[in-house]
Amino acid sequence: MSLSPAFLDELRARVPLSPVVGRRVKLVRAGREWKGCCPFHNEKTPSFYVNDDKGFYHCFGCGAHGDVFRFLTEQEGLPFMDAVTALAAQAGMEVPAASPQAQARADENEELQTLAGRAADWFRSQLAAPAGSEARAYLARRGVSEAIVAAFGLGFAPGTGLKAALGNPQEAAMLAAGLLGQGDDGRIFERFRGRLIFPIRDRRGRVVGFGGRAIESGSPRTGARGGGDVQPKYLNSADGPLFDKGRLLYNLDRAGPAARKADRLVVVEGYMDVIGVAGAGIAELVAPLGTAMTEAQLELAWRLVDVPILCFDGDGAGQRAAVRAALRALPLLKPGKSLAIATLPPGEDPDDLVKRGGPAAFEAVLAAARPLAEALWLAETAGAETATPETRAAVRSRLKAHAETILDPDVRALYRADFDARFDAAYLARRRSAPAPQRGAFKGRGAWAPQPQPVSSALKAQAAGGGDSAESIAVVAGLLRNPWLADSHGEAISALPLGAGRAARLRDAVLAAATHTTGLDARRLDAHLHSAGLAEAADALCRANRLRFSFCIPDSAKAPERSVQARDFALVVGRLSARSGLEAELAMATAALAQAPSEDGFRRQQALVAERQELDAAMMRLAESMRED
Repeated sequence: MSLSPAFLDELRARVPLSPVVGRRVKLVRAGREWKGCCPFHNEKTPSFYVNDDKGFYHCFGCGAHGDVFRFLTEQEGLPFMDAVTALAAQAGMEVPAASPQAQARADENEELQTLAGRAADWFRSQLAAPAGSEARAYLARRGVSEAIVAAFGLGFAPGTGLKAALGNPQEAAMLAAGLLGQGDDGRIFERFRGRLIFPIRDRRGRVVGFGGRAIESGSPRTGARGGGDVQPKYLNSADGPLFDKGRLLYNLDRAGPAARKADRLVVVEGYMDVIGVAGAGIAELVAPLGTAMTEAQLELAWRLVDVPILCFDGDGAGQRAAVRAALRALPLLKPGKSLAIATLPPGEDPDDLVKRGGPAAFEAVLAAARPLAEALWLAETAGAETATPETRAAVRSRLKAHAETILDPDVRALYRADFDARFDAAYLARRRSAPAPQRGAFKGRGAWAPQPQPVSSALKAQAAGGGDSAESIAVVAGLLRNPWLADSHGEAISALPLGAGRAARLRDAVLAAATHTTGLDARRLDAHLHSAGLAEAADALCRANRLRFSFCIPDSAKAPERSVQARDFALVVGRLSARSGLEAELAMATAALAQAPSEDGFRRQQALVAERQELDAAMMRLAESMRED
């Protein structure tokens, strides 16, 4: 819908900015302006200013800037039209209707929302009444305080009396609002009976539906078919004009501001998980409404933070739910937008965990959350059969299929590279069955003689205690030309066994500079190397590099896209990590064979030699494929 600039200007003029901001930020007068701590980043000294005369806010710390509409959309997560509607209601203005049909739908939704809000008030009153005694006892057993009950607006539905309490509205309206149900025999009944009620709100904090947990002893009955069917433990409002469970997240209205300030949003499985952890002082939690995360719910989460954390139960069902959500997210991934997966201890949910170990126990689980790529890798490889080339190929095929679902080409390419690097590190350096012994290796029964085997230059350098391989030089040369690679590959690079030579010293210098310098580029890195007395060593190493990987090409029109360089860099680092482990194992096997010759030792050494040759060939093919045209 298009709104005229004149209407928006009039709305800005009628609604001062400072009271809107003041609902979220404690402001104090500073001359003709207001100031406070910025809600968009954590700070202790106020650098956030609001100017009502000019109608904008600005933070001198993080650069956040905008008007009243932008504050509501960015800080509270409202869509633009929802922000306009809220401000227009505050100013006593009518938003121009797009069409008579759209106005009719808006009027109907407002009527249904009002009905749902009044129902929520009545449910709250019933929780405090004698009828709510069992529900109150249940909350007490779960350790839910009266303050949390009030904050979340919890209530109780006895199963009768709602229609009369609401003034006997039309049954069609109550059905559309999800307050009544209709059985197969046409009979109308109150949808929530004998249940603890969780009001479900939209992003603006308006009640649009309910969740109900069975409280009565024994299984409650629907009565929908006359004889009565057993209801589930949890029951939501039926989808309708007001309520769409796939497009809502429980507690989003309360968690949104906390998530933006903490730059963290945690998705848990259920209502009581949200409420139990909120009681421990952690507010930025939401939950899907009894279903796996949908695309719409993921988009809601990404409006608040770039990398929401999915924290599901540690049992099999919880882990399957996490994998389903991860796979559903893959096509939607964009640069900077992803997920992290946190796993709870087996048999515990978030509520149990904070009761046992306090908020620190839950924070420890969140701190150990895995990036999405790593979580998918573990889901496909943990416990998988990988003893043969065919089974390993099946693992690689599944990982490739996951990567191919990503629509963004840059993210898709980097996921392919990440999975390839992990696969090579895990399996190409793995010891497999030895090939048949070479002719002449055995001289009759029991007469065995070892045959001389070729030793690679890398192995010789390792045995001598020094020397940098050509691939190591190429990796560090690429790092010197493209310091931004350290941001995403620092851990893998730091683990490479480069010895104590020039490549290791330069690698460590780049990683140190990246740690202490935001947005490290070649110019800043050059200054850092000069101050450390390593500039000449860096130039010499770049001149010594003979492998023309894509990430080693000097910055010029011929240099490939960054996404290509990052993908190739990940592949080379992964293969280099795999080979270093293989070389160490081969060195030990060769030394053991020299000390105590045996047929088993010979077979083991032969298998490692063959595997090293396979890996070296793969590295050469990789170098050739990345060679500058």
